[in-house]
Amino acid sequence: MLNKKIAVPITITILLAAVVLPIILTGYLALNHAESDFAARDYARAAESYKQAAQLFPWRDDLWEKAGIAAARNGNDREAIQFFKQSPTLSAEGWMLLGYSYYKGGDFPSAINALDESLRLEHLPPAYDLLALIYRQQKNWTAERDTLVNKLRQNVGDAYSQYRSGLLLAVLEPEQALTHLMLASTLNPEFDPAVQTMRAALNLSSTQPDASQQMVTLGRALGLVQEWDLSAAAFEKAIKMDGENAEAWAWLGEAKQQAGGDGRAELDRAVILDHTSVVVRALRALYWNRQEKYPQMLAEYLLAAEYEPTNPTWQAGLGEAYTRRGDLVSALAAYQHATELAPNESTYWRSLAVFCAESGVHLDDVGLPAAQKAVDLAPDDSLALDALGWAYLSSGRYSNAEQVLLDVIKRFPDQFSAHIHLAMTYLAQGNRAAAFDKLTYVQSADPNGANGVMAGQLLEQYFP
Repeated sequence: MLNKKIAVPITITILLAAVVLPIILTGYLALNHAESDFAARDYARAAESYKQAAQLFPWRDDLWEKAGIAAARNGNDREAIQFFKQSPTLSAEGWMLLGYSYYKGGDFPSAINALDESLRLEHLPPAYDLLALIYRQQKNWTAERDTLVNKLRQNVGDAYSQYRSGLLLAVLEPEQALTHLMLASTLNPEFDPAVQTMRAALNLSSTQPDASQQMVTLGRALGLVQEWDLSAAAFEKAIKMDGENAEAWAWLGEAKQQAGGDGRAELDRAVILDHTSVVVRALRALYWNRQEKYPQMLAEYLLAAEYEPTNPTWQAGLGEAYTRRGDLVSALAAYQHATELAPNESTYWRSLAVFCAESGVHLDDVGLPAAQKAVDLAPDDSLALDALGWAYLSSGRYSNAEQVLLDVIKRFPDQFSAHIHLAMTYLAQGNRAAAFDKLTYVQSADPNGANGVMAGQLLEQYFP
């Protein structure tokens, strides 16, 4: 009898082992595969293996999170979110990757909540970066600033965060902006040109008694450093301070155009407020130029030149407008008038030279002398040197053009227009191989820029 009583539990144990042991072995095999695949960065297979292990080992709280991390790193956001949701707890990394998955799916509120949870557990720099990016895309400048402030508490030496904080503060609290900007420039000299632009604007704005105009000054500087969303925020703040500030309205229209909007309503409001403002007229001229409505562009510059007859900028604008309309005689006169008003400024001599080279008019008696004058006044200006090379090319002086343009690209390798003009020189000389090399270089180096597009067009034209 004793043997029978013992035999029953043994039989049950054997039966349970026969059922459970394969499950456990399968689970461990899946887990081993998952860890091996994860180490090999095969995240798709790792996610699937972690999922299988999590289903077989429900007492392992960490496996669903690991499956989510693998899926997130594989870019499978929906699957990652599903796995993370099944995990009873998440680490800082898990919360961060959950936030990233929500962000990629366009669910910003859920992404922000997940990133906040991540940062509550651990100060992960990528979590701060993503949170700041989300606030930036939402144009929630205060929240972006606060996020960067918190990040800088952990790492004061983060150059980009210092720079971005300085830009934000230029709109939110200008008196605090310069400290961050200067520190960014010290940490990374690449920020120095933009920092110097902002520094000059901050210093100028601090001397202006009108708060609205101070914001316009800062907004213009933000535009110069290609921060047009923040620039628009500055102009909007200027308008809140003074709704009758015509320049603020006009610059807001420009900022909206630069950010991909229209801006016409703001420009119309500006001209109603002050129809004699040359700034308003000039910005409206830029708008009509982009719309390819050149008669309206010309009309705006004519008014600006009437209101400020001694300003060479408006004469150069007139030259461009006349050129767009095909009136080369009037264009030449306008460009020449600009040089008469500012005989010691290289910019206007260069504009005259470029006009002659581009239009093929008065190259010997006007274009080349203007290009040489531009270089004499600014011998280290890459644009002036490029204009001289272009003038030589247009006038058929290919050897001179090649010499000048080779010097330009040696000294200023990122002056892509010089590469294009050199390629055109090679084509004129019959050196197709050298021209092809230059054009393909520009197309590769500046794929989305105007020079890259031009290089592509020339390649299609000459190397079909």
